[in-house]
Amino acid sequence: MRTATTVEASNRGSWRDTLSFVVEAEKLGLDVCFVAEAWGSDGPSALGFYAARTDRMLLGSGIMQLGTRTPVALAQTALTLAEMSEGRFLLGLGASGPQVIEGLHGVPFAKPLTRMRETVDIIRQVFAGEKVSYSGSQLRIPLPDGEGKPMRLSMNANPDIPIYLATISPRTLRLTGEIADGWLGTSFVPEGASAYFEPLDAGLAEAGRTRADLDVCQGAEVAFAEDEDALRDMVASRKKELAFSLGGMGSAQTNFYNGAYSRQGWADVAAAVRERWQSGDRDGAAGLVTDDMVLGTTLIGTEPMVRDRLKVWSDAGVDTVRLYPAGDSLDAKLTTLGRALDMVRTLNDT
Repeated sequence: MRTATTVEASNRGSWRDTLSFVVEAEKLGLDVCFVAEAWGSDGPSALGFYAARTDRMLLGSGIMQLGTRTPVALAQTALTLAEMSEGRFLLGLGASGPQVIEGLHGVPFAKPLTRMRETVDIIRQVFAGEKVSYSGSQLRIPLPDGEGKPMRLSMNANPDIPIYLATISPRTLRLTGEIADGWLGTSFVPEGASAYFEPLDAGLAEAGRTRADLDVCQGAEVAFAEDEDALRDMVASRKKELAFSLGGMGSAQTNFYNGAYSRQGWADVAAAVRERWQSGDRDGAAGLVTDDMVLGTTLIGTEPMVRDRLKVWSDAGVDTVRLYPAGDSLDAKLTTLGRALDMVRTLNDT
């Protein structure tokens, strides 16, 4: 099992600490560092910065959002970062949600599945060094009845850049299995993994591929509790964060995280949390989140618990574990990450 993390530096003054974390994480032996955008700092600027300060580990966009850049602009960015990093770049893409895409960027969120497929089709044309000519239901290049003609980039082709898709709904998961090199997953419960793997495997089968052709990359917070009392406090403190994911992420009509938890066995709780959150009762929403929901989708626990949980993740089919280390300081986060990396190395050696 490979190891990864995701970073984002959105606040003034945090760049230096984030850079230090990335550099030290590479020294600790981390395999992949993804850079998030969400509604904060842009990913490509940071990725270029980190490419100049690292030597070995892979760097990925985790994620760049569909619709905020044209498909060719995404491909240009990926080709540039792959060149700057000497082949260490992974292109991670995702649809995001209507609140960010429409509410922040002013771009329609309509038909995200079709847009994702067509975007990847166009990007692969660019990566292959072809003249871009595409006529889809959402994307057309060149524009019809205009003055433009098909063009190719004046950059070297690079068809080997892996494309990862961050997907969570059954239809987009199926598409991921069909067209992607990797899957950036979230809200993952190994015991309920069939909710993800059934559509992924259906897409793989449709494309004549197997699970070995897809890097299953799952992420979760990792934190170590020294004893059961500390663990209870730790779990309680995470419930409001999970309530936000279930009730506040996305829009009132569209919340992919809520859907994911619902499909993994918590439909009634997820619906109730969402209702409380949307009504403004944030504390009440957090109070409905159960301990099992927190522990099931994280790597939080005593050291033996985290060690056992990592094996469960590996046995469930996770190829790359994306670790979000807890800690109140840079040193604390690096200490947590180092402990987790040692556990993964031991697991890989057994």
